[in-house]
Amino acid sequence: PEIQCESCLNLLNDDAYLNIVDGQRPTSASASQLTLNLLYFEGKTSFGMSIFNLSNAIMGSGILGLAFAMSNTGIILLCEILLVFIAILSAYSIHLLLKSAGVVGIRAYEQLGNRAFGHPGKMLAAVIITVHNIGAMSSYLFIVKSELPLVIQAFLGKQENTGEWFLNGNFLIIIVSALIILPLATMKQLGYLGYTSGFSLSCMVFFLISVIYKKFNIPCPLEDEDHHNLSHLSHGHGYINGTDDFCEAKMFTINSQTAYTIPILAFAFVCHPEVLPIYTELRDATKKRMQNVANISILAMFIMYLLTALFGYLTFYGNVESELLHTYSRVDPLDVLVLCVRLAVLVAVTLTVPVVLFPIRRALLQILFPDKPFHWARHIIIAFCLISLVNLLVIFVPSIRDIFGLIGATSAPSLIFILPGIFYIRIVPEEQEPMFSRSKIQAACFAAVGFIFMVMSLSFIIIDWVTGESRSGGGH
Repeated sequence: PEIQCESCLNLLNDDAYLNIVDGQRPTSASASQLTLNLLYFEGKTSFGMSIFNLSNAIMGSGILGLAFAMSNTGIILLCEILLVFIAILSAYSIHLLLKSAGVVGIRAYEQLGNRAFGHPGKMLAAVIITVHNIGAMSSYLFIVKSELPLVIQAFLGKQENTGEWFLNGNFLIIIVSALIILPLATMKQLGYLGYTSGFSLSCMVFFLISVIYKKFNIPCPLEDEDHHNLSHLSHGHGYINGTDDFCEAKMFTINSQTAYTIPILAFAFVCHPEVLPIYTELRDATKKRMQNVANISILAMFIMYLLTALFGYLTFYGNVESELLHTYSRVDPLDVLVLCVRLAVLVAVTLTVPVVLFPIRRALLQILFPDKPFHWARHIIIAFCLISLVNLLVIFVPSIRDIFGLIGATSAPSLIFILPGIFYIRIVPEEQEPMFSRSKIQAACFAAVGFIFMVMSLSFIIIDWVTGESRSGGGH
């Protein structure tokens, strides 16, 4: 009988994993292969729905900070170097993961760690995935906490928050979590979220179209609702003489905020914990088919990120804030289009939370209940506990910016660069690819780049903390 995905991944033993490659059923009748026949999971999610799910996993709150990132790097450094570089490396990283998964038939990130380094490898992968995705979920709910009160306030025609409970972000994230996120997170399969993922992406496309439209409708230098010039403010750093610099695009620039740009961009492209579950549920799953899903998803998100950063930056230049929507509010807090955009972004990030929660729950199941079959009570309780934990973090942590910088500089390079590279080297047998073959040398260099990136990012961020410079926000 067909067994659902998480049950399949939890029950399959390592011997059985060795006998499934690229979705092919085993032909001989060994004990492990018979076990596999009973537990074999046949994916039912279409190619298009898989693209929606993976694109939704890639897209996140980091899109709101990319215009600010561009103002601290310049158009050429961000667009033509960093964004292209990280997008290409993310696609290559997924190739390494799929190749490793194809060799041993494992379609769970944690089990790849187990195959490569035993129990410590499994625990390391599970912990990194859990930490990273909790950070990503927190970034989404922080947006709900800050933006939803403004949307309700605008609908009520209020110029400022008057303190009612329905304008309190802490109450609102609890309500949204209970009524929307938890029911979606209790679904049995990730594939069912393809429809909500598609709607979420549609909301972000609307956000992008609005950013492009606003570029041609907002003058520079900015004026507030009382027609006062706002171009003297620069990211909270004080006053700058003149306005010429603010309405002129910088092609290449480096400042104290540039250290946060690479972690934010890396964080924005992390989807690797979701790749293997989506691969498992993909109909007619093969490595080539899943790689096409990944390439299309990364390309689509690259275009969205690029256009949002470019047009957001070219709208506000030196005035752009770390959260793009806040910059529009400085021009007109009750602008109807901006209000609709806020609503669309809120819907998008809210519907992304359940997609990000699935890999955390699977990681916890791998750690706590590795040999247990699927059980509804366990499935729902873990979702409830995770959502409650993230709610508490968002409510009680006054500033999550430093945490995002730390996560972006540690878990993101681990998931994109280091783990896929070392898993590939350890898992692919030497008979198939010798240790000093070009593929394994590339994988080793890839992991080394991730380690260097992690050390450099952490060093810059720590220096920034020590020197007391103001910090930019960021998210997934």
